[in-house]
Parts: sequence; structure tokens; C-alpha cells
Amino acid sequence: MSETIADLARKGKLNAISCMAVMPGWPADSALLNDLSDTVQVGLHLTLTGERPLTAMPMLAPNAVLPGINALGRRAGRRRLPLDEIAAEIAAQFDAFRAATGRPPAFVDGHQHAHALGGIREIVLAETARRAPGAWVRDCTDRALAMLARPFPGKAIASAYHSRGLRAAAAAHGLSCNDSFAGHYDFTGDYRALFPRFLHRPGTMHLVMCHPGAGMRPGDTIAAARPKEAAALRDWSIADMAAMEGLAFPA
Repeated sequence: MSETIADLARKGKLNAISCMAVMPGWPADSALLNDLSDTVQVGLHLTLTGERPLTAMPMLAPNAVLPGINALGRRAGRRRLPLDEIAAEIAAQFDAFRAATGRPPAFVDGHQHAHALGGIREIVLAETARRAPGAWVRDCTDRALAMLARPFPGKAIASAYHSRGLRAAAAAHGLSCNDSFAGHYDFTGDYRALFPRFLHRPGTMHLVMCHPGAGMRPGDTIAAARPKEAAALRDWSIADMAAMEGLAFPA
């Protein structure tokens, strides 16, 4: 998966890569970032669901595997998260990113948008402001008409609901955010037909999430979608598609 992503970035198809520093292959895979253009931003994809944490987390991950996003969200809603454990894990992931790349992340987001959950977001914003004050933070909110103009508006609205207030909280820490967000789909639809619609009604800093890869990792629930996304992205001039929507795509 990492090789596919780096190859797409080298070919000007991606201009941001979000890295999971918890993964066993991260130290080796980080070398794939060394020859990328300066226009490709490299960020930290904080991971608090589904994977093995870097630190001991007996309350959140008693079996050394982080919970799913639904379980994490329920605990966040009930204010029953072990915030000290989460803070230590987030710090460890920042450490792992810096150790491999020698630099702070250009942006910070979260696997399954967990960084936006109540309790967690405060830790993420404080740690980002301390470790990477020049970074921006992914915000999943957008204008209602923009979300309705793109595929899977229900999923977009749900993500926006959980992210409400994040932009203002980030600003209080001196951090910026993207101001529009797209890329939601069910991982089974026609990606080639869907992607151009992700660019509709953009803001001034429009973020489109994507998940390209080789689809080879065991247990990956969206493995079948990854090579389809990669193939579609390889075939397109993303810069031309962006320009049609009034966007500039540095590549």
C-alpha cells in the first residue's frame, strides 16, 4: 500500500500523504517519502482504532488492540475515555513520526476521524500546537449545500456532526484547518464516476480523502476498493479536474 501511495505522489496525483506511525512497517516505509516533491505535504494520521498501539493502554486496549470507531465514539459520548492513556499514545505517535522523518507533520488528522471526538480533540490540538505549530488539522465539516451536492451526503453530514466546533477549537490553539471536505462513499461504487463529484462546491482549501493501495493487507475491510482508486487516480489529470472547479492543485 505504501509503495502505491508514494508512486501516485511522485506522479503528481496526490499532494498530501497521511502516515500511520503505529504500523510495524512505518520506519522502513517512511523512506519512500524521501524523494517526493516539496509540494507533497506529509502528515500524521493519528490512529486510535483497530490497530496495535505503541504504548500500553490497559483501559482502552486491554488486549493490545485498539477498539473500533463505534466503541470509541460511544465511550467519548459518555465521557468514559482514559484520557491519560490516549495522551501518552498520541505523544508516542508524534515521536514515531518525528523519529522516522526528522520533521514535524505538515498536518494532523485521525484514522476514521477519531481525532475529532470529544476529549480526544483537545489532546490532539494541544499536542499539535506544541509539536507542530505550523500544521493544519483535518476538519470534516462543510456547508450543507456543498455536502448535498456530492456523493453520500448522509455520511458527510455524520462526519461533519462529530467534527462540529473543531475549527474554532483549533483556531484557539493557533492552528488552521481545511474549510471544505469530501471523499465519502461506500467503497463499492464506481470510483471513476464518483470522484469528479467530490470536487463540487469547494472551499478555499478543499480536502478530498482517498484510500489508494495495492489491496494486499490481510484484514483490510476496504482492500478491494484500494487498487480501483489507485488505477483511477493514475489515469486522470487531477490538476485539470481541479481547475475545472476553480481549484489549484500543486503537484
